[in-house]
Amino acid sequence: MKGQRAVRGRGGFLNTLSGRFLLLTVGFVMLAEVLIFVPSIARFRVDYLSLRLEKAQIASLALLANDGMITPELETELLANAGVFNVVLRRDEVRQLVLSSPIPTPVAATYDLRSAGSWQMIRDALAGLADPEDRVVRVIGNPVQQAGLLIEITLRSAPLRQAMLDYGQRILGLSALISAVTAGLLFLAVRRLMVLPIRRVVRHMQSYAEAPEDGRRVIAPTAKVAELRAAEDALQTLQTQLTGALRQKERLAQLGSAVAKISHDLRNILTTAQLFADRIETSADPAVARAAPKLVGSISRAVSLCESTLAFGRAEEHPPKLARLALRPLVEDVAAGEGLDGASNPACLIDVAAGLTIRADAEQLYRVLSNLVRNARQAIEATGTPGTIEIAAGEDDTAWWIRVGDTGPGLPAKAREHLFAAFQGGTRKGGSGLGLAIAAELVRGHGGRLDLVRSDAEGTEFMIRLPRAEGLAEET
Repeated sequence: MKGQRAVRGRGGFLNTLSGRFLLLTVGFVMLAEVLIFVPSIARFRVDYLSLRLEKAQIASLALLANDGMITPELETELLANAGVFNVVLRRDEVRQLVLSSPIPTPVAATYDLRSAGSWQMIRDALAGLADPEDRVVRVIGNPVQQAGLLIEITLRSAPLRQAMLDYGQRILGLSALISAVTAGLLFLAVRRLMVLPIRRVVRHMQSYAEAPEDGRRVIAPTAKVAELRAAEDALQTLQTQLTGALRQKERLAQLGSAVAKISHDLRNILTTAQLFADRIETSADPAVARAAPKLVGSISRAVSLCESTLAFGRAEEHPPKLARLALRPLVEDVAAGEGLDGASNPACLIDVAAGLTIRADAEQLYRVLSNLVRNARQAIEATGTPGTIEIAAGEDDTAWWIRVGDTGPGLPAKAREHLFAAFQGGTRKGGSGLGLAIAAELVRGHGGRLDLVRSDAEGTEFMIRLPRAEGLAEET
């Protein structure tokens, strides 16, 4: 309602759809009436002159009935009754002046109604309306009842023009009334069929904007006009999807807050465990001394993961600290962290040259590879059959590439639709889908790309590409 009042306040009624439609309707109806008025006034002029010809012919018959013997007073009365100055009747081959009276001025124009076309009659009518002078004109026509070859009269143009003006005023007044009634009916019809439904849609949009999370404010389509019904259906779908997305966003925000709290507490616990692990490194037992570094490394990564989770919840993942590193030892650490080697089940095969060095953040790249390898191991273990995980790497002119593939059952179709979306792309039952989302984000932070190369019954393969140049990866 506030929006409608604001619109009316800025431009008034004429700035609304209803007002403009009303003006257009009146304008078009008046235009149609004008187009009808022009030939109507021309027809009225022809009827007026034809009536004068008939009256003149009747007056001439009175003279012929008395063998041409009538008094001057009667002749004057007959001419005045016909509204003409003289009457010429041609019955045979002879042109005969039947009735006559003095003509005040010379004849200014002659109009032959026998051969006049539509455009000529319209032109003569408009010219007569535009000329205010009282002139004497000659009119020629056919006698009625085949009473001769032609009849010719002279008369004044002023009475004809006045009669045309009176007729035109009546026609224009009637046209205005018809326009008003037609415009009113069309206005009411369009208001009911279009304007009110559009206002209803606008009110629903304004109401929904005030509280989009309230499902009761989603529009229920009721329009009977097909186009408006389609608009309402589209709006309903949009509002329903948006309401669902907002609810999901709220749940994710709450979940993120809970994860942040858990990660914070877990980080404190792991920090304490890290202190004890540091003491174990000084143990005299050789087996303990050998295991201590791996234990310390695992706890350090767990602490880093908690800190990264907190950063992800705050959308503050730190930029990668790029440095040159040997890739094969990092890959071997990832495999060892997952308890995999060439003789394990599943087996882990590493095809990375010992001298291959890349530029990356070692900790972030470890997280990416660890996530991909863990997903592959869990997928193979879920089948209960032996399998293989292969990690290969290499380089070309523009980028370093790392391929992680497995012989597992492949990803479900639903998982592939939102594979890198947080909490939507889980690849296994009970998974959150956060791992691949974080992995893709970390790779993008390096200027690279994480892509799903294939996933079918023969296995799944991911490809990481990290640009060699100092900048963004080339777009393909």
